[in-house]
Amino acid sequence: MFMENNNRPDNRNNNRRPQHGNNNRNNNNRNGHNQEEKLFSELIALRRVAKATAGAKRLRFSVVLIAGDKKGKVGIAMGKGSDPQEAMQKAMKKASSKLFTLQLDQEKKTLTHRVEARYKASSVLIKPAPVGTGVVAGGAIRKVLEIAGVENVVAKRLGASNSLTNAYCTILALSKLKTVKRGSKPQKVSA
Repeated sequence: MFMENNNRPDNRNNNRRPQHGNNNRNNNNRNGHNQEEKLFSELIALRRVAKATAGAKRLRFSVVLIAGDKKGKVGIAMGKGSDPQEAMQKAMKKASSKLFTLQLDQEKKTLTHRVEARYKASSVLIKPAPVGTGVVAGGAIRKVLEIAGVENVVAKRLGASNSLTNAYCTILALSKLKTVKRGSKPQKVSA
């Protein structure tokens, strides 16, 4: 039976540098950021892509997802990788770097005015709704609006039924939102 001798000096631990203070290299308190904002993500599309090469078919994955904080920030991005997990991580990293802030009516949790947008074959119409309406939309448009933090809205897809182009079209429409002063009549914004 082997017993360890605790009286013998151990040189392995003596070669370390002394630790001073907090050893967290990613300490955000120095920059004034106490916590990073929590981001939510929603998968729009996951596709398996095959490329025919001289030897065999090479399989890769393509992912489109939406990231947002459900408080008015949203972004969309595509990631590609050799497996779905890698593709999702790349897409999340890109989407979090492309976040933009929406101009929302914070009291009613809705849009400030009606917006329309056109992206490729997709066309989207989004209108503000009274409190208690909820998100009246379907498919990719609903996912984008929920991740963005819009709680009362009515949206309609006009044109293509492709979820990718509808998601990009919705992001384009939301980027056209403008702040509206109280008492002024909002104007229609179109593509």
